[in-house]
Amino acid sequence: MNKKNKTYLIIAIPAFILFFIFHTYPALQGIFYSFTNWKGYGNWDLVGLKNYINVFKDDRALDAYGFTFKFAILSTILVNIFSLLVAMGLNSKIKFQKTLRAIYFLPYILSILIVGFIFNFIFTHFLPGIGETLGVDALSRNILGDPDLAWIGIVIVAVWQAIAFNTILYLAGLVTISEDLYEAASIDGANQWTKFWKITFPLIAPFFTINMVLAMKGFLMVFDQIVSLTGGGPGTSTESISLLIYRGGFEGGQFAYQSANAVIYFIVIVVISIVQLRILEKREVEN
Repeated sequence: MNKKNKTYLIIAIPAFILFFIFHTYPALQGIFYSFTNWKGYGNWDLVGLKNYINVFKDDRALDAYGFTFKFAILSTILVNIFSLLVAMGLNSKIKFQKTLRAIYFLPYILSILIVGFIFNFIFTHFLPGIGETLGVDALSRNILGDPDLAWIGIVIVAVWQAIAFNTILYLAGLVTISEDLYEAASIDGANQWTKFWKITFPLIAPFFTINMVLAMKGFLMVFDQIVSLTGGGPGTSTESISLLIYRGGFEGGQFAYQSANAVIYFIVIVVISIVQLRILEKREVEN
């Protein structure tokens, strides 16, 4: 073995060991406990697939899945629409372009919990106060306290913060498009809408695929925004799968049961990501 390969091993082995200890081993341990009745303490017995079967009979878990999917789908669509619009605006020839890019990226580097607590104050006190002063009933109510509207507040915060990262990816795609293509299209009489559908969108399709998959995966695992905004309430109206697994596993004595739920959810996320990739990559080829 030459010196170069030894250097690679010296760097890689410690990283592999740490990854195995803090990621792979806990994951394997969780899968094992999902076949038991362990509460997180005390003794345990093997119960086979009982936990997995019970997840599909659990109305609270099914409601959490329904809320999470609704939230993730809507948030993914919104964040990609707004990110692309912002990226196209920042990619145009405007003043203070670099400064604006930095400003738009700021929300992404802020702590999700801190942002959530700030918006919690805005939704709970600031906006209702303005609404009462102006006599606007729509603003006077705290949407986070309404079981039918609380999820909208979570969507607003999650999308606002996620736009920054997706915008950067779209900008990376837009700068690869040659201005000559737009000039040729203008000579042929193409309008802005035609340029977008025939030039811009097809050429940034790989970046659209990445953004869609990453955004969906991230929103499916929503946790911090819910903890800081609603805590899963009112009641369990905004309880996501991640929050349910955490609460049941670490606070409710359902470690084994929620481990099974986590395994199922992991499989769901993987399947959704693969389906997204297959569909979107197929569309890239067709374009």
